[in-house]
Amino acid sequence: MLTLRKASQRGLADHGWLKSRHTFSFGHYRDPLEQGFSDLLVINDDRVAAAKGFGQHPHRDMEIFSYVLEGALEHKDTLGTGSVIHPGDVQLMSAGTGVAHSEYNASSTQPVHFLQIWIVPEVAGAKPRYQQEHFTREQKQGRLQLIISPDGADGSLTVRQNARVYAGLFDGDQSATLELAVDRYAYVHVATGSVELNGQRLEAGDGVRVREEHALTLSRGIDAEVLVFDLRAQELPRMP
Repeated sequence: MLTLRKASQRGLADHGWLKSRHTFSFGHYRDPLEQGFSDLLVINDDRVAAAKGFGQHPHRDMEIFSYVLEGALEHKDTLGTGSVIHPGDVQLMSAGTGVAHSEYNASSTQPVHFLQIWIVPEVAGAKPRYQQEHFTREQKQGRLQLIISPDGADGSLTVRQNARVYAGLFDGDQSATLELAVDRYAYVHVATGSVELNGQRLEAGDGVRVREEHALTLSRGIDAEVLVFDLRAQELPRMP
């Protein structure tokens, strides 16, 4: 079963320097029907103006990853990590017992467009850690590249949860299929462009809850960039 949530149905926060669309309840946006999905708690589609950003703020017991679509994002944290994240980079911060970080647009002239995504960890009170890896367009073109997993398979970043995240680029006649185990859910988020999921047309910003499906096929893309989350089959609403 595929349950579509159109891009236009998402929450909106407009702070001038920041325009953010919230797939699930976040900040001042609250929707009792949109409290995350399985262990996936937050997908924020953020556009940050030049030289602006989020000042240092704390997190704990959350797996937080950033996926840059355009521009460059500068990250600093209390673990001593400092980096600039570009398209193709995946950054994963495991907050554990507690960490504070800041995220700023690294450019003084151009905006940055990125996704910030939260996954609930399976353990609380773990040691904080930071990971970053680059995945090329060639690795993602016409296929689903594993970027996050519990065991770091295929060069993916390691998350403290029974969840896997795939990224793919699709254009023209390219297609890819992901097989799902019987005890798994999935969530599909179209970051850019448009694509068909099991024959259903999706546009940028659309998301789909997937239950009781054996396989997901992405095809007929038009400059599409897609994230697919392979998740535990559970329904546990949580608030960010």
